Amino acid sequence: MKKSTTKIETRSSEETKKVARQFVKQLFEKQPKAERARVIALQGELGSGKTTFIQSVARGLGIKEKVLSPTFVIVKSYSLSRAAYGIRNLYHVDCYRLKGPKELKELGWDSIVSDPRNLILIEWPERILKILPEDITILKFLIKGEKEREIAIWRKNGKYSSL
Repeated sequence: MKKSTTKIETRSSEETKKVARQFVKQLFEKQPKAERARVIALQGELGSGKTTFIQSVARGLGIKEKVLSPTFVIVKSYSLSRAAYGIRNLYHVDCYRLKGPKELKELGWDSIVSDPRNLILIEWPERILKILPEDITILKFLIKGEKEREIAIWRKNGKYSSL
């Protein structure tokens, strides 16, 4: 099956934030119901805009708390004060320091991913390919210049050998 990829170029972090807000709306308009958590995998080099994007998704869902990359705690959860799109919790997962999926499973991955009220945003997903659900959305961030970024977005169905 051929994947359909959307590519968006941004010229500033403000534009990246705007794309994130639009992305959340479209994600839930196209997938209003879910049987398990929605999983978004974000790929890209350090400094490519992944965390900026996640911060704006959190703001768009009404999370007021400051969102930082959970590099050392691996998984950080944020509760929504009121459900947005049926979502009650946002999970920000940073797999940069993980050696493999077993470490994430030990942190409660199965419980988190099975709850349809959760939205999970994962940085460095290539480290946990074996436990990713078959149906996820992937965003790949490319650095095009000092402030310019390209964000490629596609849906993935099926098992992964790579993203």
